[in-house]
Amino acid sequence: MDRKEVFEKVTSILSDKLGVKQDKIEENSKLIDDLGADSLDLVDLVMALEEEFDVKIADDQLQKISTVKDVIDYIVKVKA
Repeated sequence: MDRKEVFEKVTSILSDKLGVKQDKIEENSKLIDDLGADSLDLVDLVMALEEEFDVKIADDQLQKISTVKDVIDYIVKVKA
């Protein structure tokens, strides 16, 4: 799975979970500040991402994730 495919799937999930139009989500969008995610949203997002990509996002890794790019980078790294 290449980076573009991961981006498309991640933005689709973010759009669905956060109610933000997919075409408004960019790699540099901040999950909390730009997309309006709260702590409950983040838990829901992690579960959806783990299911979609068959990965485990550890709590210590989650603390390092603040932008869409961070999410994509993590998934690409783990799936490589």
